[in-house]
Amino acid sequence: MKFAHLADCHLGSWREGKLRDLNMQAFKEAVDICIKENTAFVLISGDLFDIALPSIDIIKETTGILRKLKNENISCYIIPGSHDFSVSGKTMLDILEKAGLLINVGKIEKTEDERINLGFVEDKTGIKITGLMGKRRGLEKSYYEILNKEILEKEPGFKIFMFHSSLDELKPKELENVESHSLSLLPKGFDYYAGGHLHYVIKGEKNGYNLVVYPGALFPNNFSELEKDKHGGFYIGDVKGKNVDLKFVPIKLKDVISLKIDANKKSAEAVENDVKNSLKKESLKDKIVLLTVAGVLSSGKPSDINFKDLLNIDSYCILKNTNKLIPKEIEELSINSDSTEDIEKETVKEFLEKDKFLNESIIHSLIISLNLEKGEGERNADFENRIFEEVNKILKVWYSERLN
Repeated sequence: MKFAHLADCHLGSWREGKLRDLNMQAFKEAVDICIKENTAFVLISGDLFDIALPSIDIIKETTGILRKLKNENISCYIIPGSHDFSVSGKTMLDILEKAGLLINVGKIEKTEDERINLGFVEDKTGIKITGLMGKRRGLEKSYYEILNKEILEKEPGFKIFMFHSSLDELKPKELENVESHSLSLLPKGFDYYAGGHLHYVIKGEKNGYNLVVYPGALFPNNFSELEKDKHGGFYIGDVKGKNVDLKFVPIKLKDVISLKIDANKKSAEAVENDVKNSLKKESLKDKIVLLTVAGVLSSGKPSDINFKDLLNIDSYCILKNTNKLIPKEIEELSINSDSTEDIEKETVKEFLEKDKFLNESIIHSLIISLNLEKGEGERNADFENRIFEEVNKILKVWYSERLN
């Protein structure tokens, strides 16, 4: 008997339309493979969607894909993740469950003694499944701390526990500062722990917990993940008695090419030529191109580089990262402080000594506006529009002051 384990699909996450389509195509491909492999059921360990209330187009496409599973009598079990969970309780997962396309196994029942219980959903195969939702910044930890684990641990039969959390014992070294909690908070005695949230492919047996598995993101969720992983995938588990044989299934839709340009001590014009020559050397047709340009320019500004024309090439799509491309003037600012607030003030002060275009009050107002956080369930486009409106108000005030 086979089952599939997916996580972190983040449908609707990409601003770039072609990558948003590719993300959905990865989900469709995974479902088609599940059908072809005759899986009995599919687990989605959180973050099916990138936000709690995705766009109508994303919902429509997702519904059509999930219906293919239902038509093949393949059950789909899910828990909300840190992205598709909402404190308001409004989530598209409830609608999909009402339509009979999936089952949320992470439903909490509160007890009189301030603890919480989880129930099991028994699949047609006899396997019992339960799980606990994920929340932003690891706040689901408070649920684990009052979870009635004894009932779950005593339940007989083959059991699967779904979770959406980073675990201290399994997270990679490069994520050591990411919020996480101990594996010991999870109930013991399960045959398979279906994890989500960490966008890394990880599996292991730790401290008496049989098989703890993260399949990673189904499709890379940002520039750095595309660069690191190139593609995503999921696991298919073959249950044999009390053991599970795992096979990782990669979803490779497009080739990814990374191009890195060293701009250090070069003029903006020289960097533009380097980019042009680098793009000419590669065969880029129908490929995802990741262009990283980094370094301190000897002269000119990043805006002097005509990326618009440079990136007008025959590829599937091209993304650029110029976060670490800076003009010489910025690099020369010298800061001597350990306080974030002092560093900010000193940076602004030194910048204003070199450029009198703005004033200190306006710069601090802009910093505050650009530090606004995305609201729970807020669409990316709405969040960006809100920031744009805030910045626009500040600049209008500044412009009016200059005129007077």
